[in-house]
Parts: sequence; structure tokens; C-alpha cells
Amino acid sequence: MAHPLRIDVDIGPAPDVGALLVRAREPVAALVFGHGAGADMHHASMEGIAQAFAAAGISTLRFNFPFKELGKSRVDSKDTSVATVAAALAVAKDACEGPYYLGGHSFGGRMATHAVVDRGLDVAGMIFGSFPLHPAGRPSTGRADHMDAIDAPMLFLSGTRDGLADPGLLARVVGRLGGTLRWLDTADHGYRVLKRKRTHPEDVFTEMAGYAREFVLERGRR
Repeated sequence: MAHPLRIDVDIGPAPDVGALLVRAREPVAALVFGHGAGADMHHASMEGIAQAFAAAGISTLRFNFPFKELGKSRVDSKDTSVATVAAALAVAKDACEGPYYLGGHSFGGRMATHAVVDRGLDVAGMIFGSFPLHPAGRPSTGRADHMDAIDAPMLFLSGTRDGLADPGLLARVVGRLGGTLRWLDTADHGYRVLKRKRTHPEDVFTEMAGYAREFVLERGRR
């Protein structure tokens, strides 16, 4: 069951935004997870991720960026996005047990990286779903240049058919950052899979949750 919350944002067009907290019954971690540029926190993929992660012992707090809270299509500025991520993490630390991880789907994950760098946020690690390394059809790595400043361990969950993350480039970036890369079998950027060709025995969100739990528990053993 998702518990609704409100998050105060100190800058930007919306003074506060909505959030949904899904608590795991036996939590091993909590994840603050922002949505992508095209859909808000209520999207079916965000719900699927939250429920699968909770079943794997990871509580999730997902939230709206101000532009979606206001029903707009154009994403917020980086400063507003960073402020929203920082505020969401603060609420999570009051609302549920840690250790606390930060990330998001696509745009949400990318803004989480800027929040860690710009605000010096203290997190146990970062978990990205479909990290948007580059625009579709324009392979590049510039969007990850600032991430060398992040000390926290990083997990990248990327579909084998993701058009916003060239496999070779993403592997190279993750290696440079000392992160962990797990490929989601036949998934595209929005987690749509090729059912006839998919060989992984579980659905894509359960696949993601399994990798995330493994990542969290490994961090705990170190």
C-alpha cells in the first residue's frame, strides 16, 4: 500500500509536491526514486518498480517533480530538480528506515546525480533505472561527466534495447565510475520487453528488484 506524503520544495514554481511511500515489510534499505521526463510518479512503471522493490525488502519513496505536479510537459530547471530531489531525500529520512539510496528512472536518476554533486547529499548508494546517457540516436557520454565527483556506489539497471544508452558507451562509463551494470533482458527504455525472446524467468520489475537487493546487501557486507 502506498502512503501519500507532501514534500516542501524551497525553490521553483511549486511550493510542494506529492510523494508516495511504499514500505517493505522487512526493509533492508530505502530508495528515493524520481520519475522520468514523460510520466509522473503514478505511471504504471513507477508503481511496478515500487511494488517489486518492496517485495525485495527495499522501501521506496517516489515523488513528482514540480513540472508534473503542475501538469506541464517541459521539465524543470536543474536547480529546481536538484532542490526537489534533496527535499525528497530529507522526507524519506524522516519517514522510513535506512540505509538510504537515491536514484530514479531516466531523467529522475540523472537529476539525482546532480543533486548528490551539487548538494553534497549523503547516501549509501545510487540506483538508476534506464539511465539516459545520451539523446536517442546521438551516442555520447557528456551527461555522465560530472559523475566522477560521486563517491557513493552506483547500480545501473539498463535494458538491452534501451535507445538512450549505447551498450558499449554505458559499459565504458560504468567501468570508469567503478559502478555496477546489470542488463535487463530485452527491455527498452520504458521497460517494455520482447516476451518471445526474453529468457529471464521473472518479469522485468522483479528482475530489477533482485539486482537492487543484491547490490544493497553486498554494500552492507563491506
